[in-house]
Amino acid sequence: MDASAGGGGNSLPTTGADGSKRRVCYFYDAEVGNYYYGQGHPMKPHRIRMTHALLGRYGLLDQMQVLRPHPARDRDLCRFHADDYVAFLRSVTPETQQDQIRALKRFNVGEDCPVFDGLYSFCQTYAGGSVGGAVKLNHGHDIAINWAGGLHHAKKCEASGFCYVNDIVLAILELLKYHQRVLYVDIDIHHGDGVEEAFYTTDRVMTVSFHKFGDYFPGTGDIRDVGHSKGKYYSLNVPLDDGIDDESYQSLFKPIMGKVMEVFNPGAVVLQCGADSLSGDRLGCFNLSIKGHAECVRFMRSFNVPLLLLGGGGYTIRNVARCWCYETGVALGHELTDKMPANEYYEYFGPDYTLHVAPSNMENKNTRHQLDDIRSKLLDNLSKLRHAPSVQFQERPPETELPEQDEDKENADERGDADSDVEMNDAKPLDDSGRRSSIQGVRMKKEPAETEATDLDVNSVAAEHSRGSGPVADGVGSSKPTLVPSTERPGEEGRGIDDGTHGT
Repeated sequence: MDASAGGGGNSLPTTGADGSKRRVCYFYDAEVGNYYYGQGHPMKPHRIRMTHALLGRYGLLDQMQVLRPHPARDRDLCRFHADDYVAFLRSVTPETQQDQIRALKRFNVGEDCPVFDGLYSFCQTYAGGSVGGAVKLNHGHDIAINWAGGLHHAKKCEASGFCYVNDIVLAILELLKYHQRVLYVDIDIHHGDGVEEAFYTTDRVMTVSFHKFGDYFPGTGDIRDVGHSKGKYYSLNVPLDDGIDDESYQSLFKPIMGKVMEVFNPGAVVLQCGADSLSGDRLGCFNLSIKGHAECVRFMRSFNVPLLLLGGGGYTIRNVARCWCYETGVALGHELTDKMPANEYYEYFGPDYTLHVAPSNMENKNTRHQLDDIRSKLLDNLSKLRHAPSVQFQERPPETELPEQDEDKENADERGDADSDVEMNDAKPLDDSGRRSSIQGVRMKKEPAETEATDLDVNSVAAEHSRGSGPVADGVGSSKPTLVPSTERPGEEGRGIDDGTHGT
């Protein structure tokens, strides 16, 4: 590795704890690349197939347990999302949407989040991969990967920012069955508002988001938004400006995340690896190299805590595939050659046909003084957390039943469909060219994030899970999410309701 990655880019050590082999599982459904948001829309699920093709050519699939995700069921999705919202996603089609105008408006579906063929199956697939990854981590795997997941903007009762179902929240709820504390880290260029909102009042989940802040979707993520009630100081927001490079990014990421790991001491980590923070992204304005982006994965891997890697944004799809392929190598502890092997999408990666691309010479508007100030404020917030909260589990929620089967049928005790093996689909690649001007037609809007929190004890969480509704305890059809209950400490009563002002 060279020094072009600034603060990142060092090879994984071959000895010591971080150099040890990890047990990695990888979720992929060959159909995911067939889903299509529509002409001119920047979100292209096809990038997942491109990533998978690269993984195969680099020989990485042979080094992981490859699993086809079992589709998430209605009751799985309703552990966070409202019943009527899930029912709407299941029923709406391009042919029937004109008969459901009021519902489309109510659930924020139709513009940024269009109705397309197979929409609900798409949601079931990517959510199933993330929840399945959490189940694997709960049962002994070190790292689980679902590049189709990471859709962090979805709310309890509405779609947002190309996201329909919040697979991240569902995965974290699964991890909380086994782990007292779960850490969520978001390196997408957009603020991880849906996940932060879901856990804004609990001390069992810490959310940390590094994102562009200002006149930029979704308009949330101020450094002053730190959580509420028991969740105060358990939300960290790192607001950044245009053009941030590897060195500047790592000058914040490593000290902040190092302190978070020390103070919060999570039992599991979920890392959303949105690739729209890369240099040259169609919707992004950062200047990270693939090596610099992957340094975040490398750093979080070094703590030897169960790690769930998810996708997210990323709209220059050739670079998305490059990035997530390289980061899969980081997860496995393998350095990949820069010269790209021949693959089904080789023409996408010309003229150099390399895994890495040089960042641009765009101006870095993040001054040293600004970065120092951000780091100082966030470290000060972390200093107010004197110890990691403790949780006593008296009853564990029932297991999520997600039958899946790997290609080699390594686990005979796993239940799976006969057709659950991974297959390569050699369908003709979709064309990603000639649509740059159409991005302007995609609405990027600010929207208030409304949150309603109800404090319950841990046994109530278990009871909700056993009823299949998770933390959703308020009435069906409510537009405000009821959040995961936070830890009750001796002598403390359940505190008030978040007024949602943090999301405006």
